[in-house]
Amino acid sequence: MTTNTTASPAPTTKHDTTPRGLVGIPENIGRALATGGGVLAVISAFLSWTWTAAFPGNLTVYGYPGGLQVLVLIGGALTALFGLASYGIKGLRWLVPAGADSALKLAALGTFVTAWFTIIAISVQLGGLANLEPGGYVVAVATLVALLGALALPFTRPEPEIADPEDTAWENLQLGGRNTWAVTKACFATGTATPARALPAYAEILIIIAAMALGLIVFTYGIGTEYDELFVGFMLTAGFGFAAIAKAGLAGRVSAVTTKHRTITMTGAFVAAAAFPFTQSDDQYATIGVYILIFATVALGLNIVVGLAGLLDLGYVAFLGVGAYTAAMVSGSPSSPFDIHLPFWASAILGAAVAMIFGVIIGAPTLRLRGDYLAIVTLGFGEIFRIAVLNMDGTSGPDITNGSNGISSIPNLNILGFDFGQEHTIAGFTIARFANYFFLMLFITLVVVIVFRRSSDSRIGRAWIAIREDETAALAMGINGFRVKLIAFALGAALAGLAGTVQAHVTYTVTPEQYQFAAVVPPNSAFLLAAVVLGGMGTISGPLVGAALLYLIPAKLQFLDDYQLFAFGLALVLLMRFRPEGLIPNRRRQLEFHEDAEAPTVLSKAGA
Repeated sequence: MTTNTTASPAPTTKHDTTPRGLVGIPENIGRALATGGGVLAVISAFLSWTWTAAFPGNLTVYGYPGGLQVLVLIGGALTALFGLASYGIKGLRWLVPAGADSALKLAALGTFVTAWFTIIAISVQLGGLANLEPGGYVVAVATLVALLGALALPFTRPEPEIADPEDTAWENLQLGGRNTWAVTKACFATGTATPARALPAYAEILIIIAAMALGLIVFTYGIGTEYDELFVGFMLTAGFGFAAIAKAGLAGRVSAVTTKHRTITMTGAFVAAAAFPFTQSDDQYATIGVYILIFATVALGLNIVVGLAGLLDLGYVAFLGVGAYTAAMVSGSPSSPFDIHLPFWASAILGAAVAMIFGVIIGAPTLRLRGDYLAIVTLGFGEIFRIAVLNMDGTSGPDITNGSNGISSIPNLNILGFDFGQEHTIAGFTIARFANYFFLMLFITLVVVIVFRRSSDSRIGRAWIAIREDETAALAMGINGFRVKLIAFALGAALAGLAGTVQAHVTYTVTPEQYQFAAVVPPNSAFLLAAVVLGGMGTISGPLVGAALLYLIPAKLQFLDDYQLFAFGLALVLLMRFRPEGLIPNRRRQLEFHEDAEAPTVLSKAGA
């Protein structure tokens, strides 16, 4: 005789929903510590951190912050500002519509990381903690206190997953990691932003002007970082600072204002960009600026193909090469096989038209493919273009492109008597060669932005988005998918060719090695696609920001030598893991990755 017994269920503990912080400090004391630590970090920036000027930035001066001290000062001020806003002080609540606690935690964390990175760098480079002055110890303690106080702020903890008694040690370890990550995300989670009261139009315009000015200051400071430690500190401060602003809901509030005044915002952005050369004392950083604009303009053209139409193009840089080679051949260069010297407007139109023709020729037989198959075909086209121009040297093929030597000695542009290769004085400011091309490329970028904006809001733009979302459903609704995709392919190619006509004159020489699928220096097809995905597909500002970051970061990480691409790739992997929708996503794409996010009341045609 057998007896059936039922095992009693294991007792379960009730989940504690009482809000509490990661650090066991009372809330009022933690909030005071975080705010006071931020203020003390600001004060410490005016003290001496080391006794010798051997460390870059000269951190030995009292009363005058320099180098990394400025970044800690900014982080400390941001921490103190969010700390005061967390008390509900009138006038500061507008800055934190989604709550101040999460923003305070991120600001304190960013200030701590930047300060301690500086302290460690001083100790390593100069040979120990003995090289620190009192200001170094003050900033270390102040930022640590601010971080501990911020982490003491209460939050609602998620209900943890319960372990199965039969789980292995590895499964228990994974479970513990998931629970820890869930608690960490909840610690930095933010609330729903409260609606802002209506502001007069002039106040909203002033907000837009302030946002543009801040963007210009941040970009100018970042591009002008003179040594490696300062650039790393800048990236830490900027990353945590903008994350804190986003968590506070301030970025969303400013975004709503800029969306309401789109034309004013676009005008202000280009005015701020045009002011960049006037902030420089020489042509050094204008060089980087013009290359960033070339990269960003081509990325914006690719955004039509990838972001709006959803076509994966891995050979897009070839269209940039088509425009550059076309302009070089009709520029009057002695290396050109054609004895032709067209004015710039004619070569620009010709370069864009030839690139468009190539886009149609390549797209017509291939755009009936989808997904990976289309990507493989476009990758092949990019390599075919590079190999073809490499072999057109008079030996392996016809003598058209001069082979690996390319077309060199491309003359500077001269438009209406304005020589782009000479220095000019404007309002007392000396504008050199690369600054001249910066203004020209800025105008080309403006044209591309207008084309992108108008086309995305048009009937054809809505058809692109329909194809991107579900091609089968779009075809069933009567959209001519092949024609729509071919238009996107041709328009994207034309915009890349237009940028290529300027690139030829900026670089003096056009060679096949400039147009590879992947290389250390952008633009190339891999970096262009990364700029679109990293910045945010389907938006205007996303690829522009993504291209600027992807050009600046590799250039500034050269001190890592052989580990440069490893660090760069690791940063991209982490960004795609934690923000797959991109830095500046459209709202529709953001909801695809974060289904628990609050849906907007109205979505535009592009979902922005």
